[in-house]
Amino acid sequence: MQHLAYLGVLLVSICGLIYIDYRYKLAFWHDARRTTLTIIISMCVFILWDITGIIMGIFLKGVSRYMLPFVIAPQFPVEELFFLFLLSFVTLLLYRGLGRWRRIL
Repeated sequence: MQHLAYLGVLLVSICGLIYIDYRYKLAFWHDARRTTLTIIISMCVFILWDITGIIMGIFLKGVSRYMLPFVIAPQFPVEELFFLFLLSFVTLLLYRGLGRWRRIL
């Protein structure tokens, strides 16, 4: 079960972000279509970034008993997609939340 730890932590974190989004209507609950498009585009950029880093030998998949034992591509673990979603989603929530906060002040 240890090999599911990293993915589990990512999923718990994403669930927390979904709750924040639901509570404050910042992204998906504000405009699902634009949010989906924004996250897809940002994930594609990060995936290309990762692939470039892998090709250049900068990014390597480390060995850890907390990660799944298989990869999508060489040096590209499955959990990376969930991490990139989390990174894109949290950035969007921060952007929208800070924008709303600035309007209130």
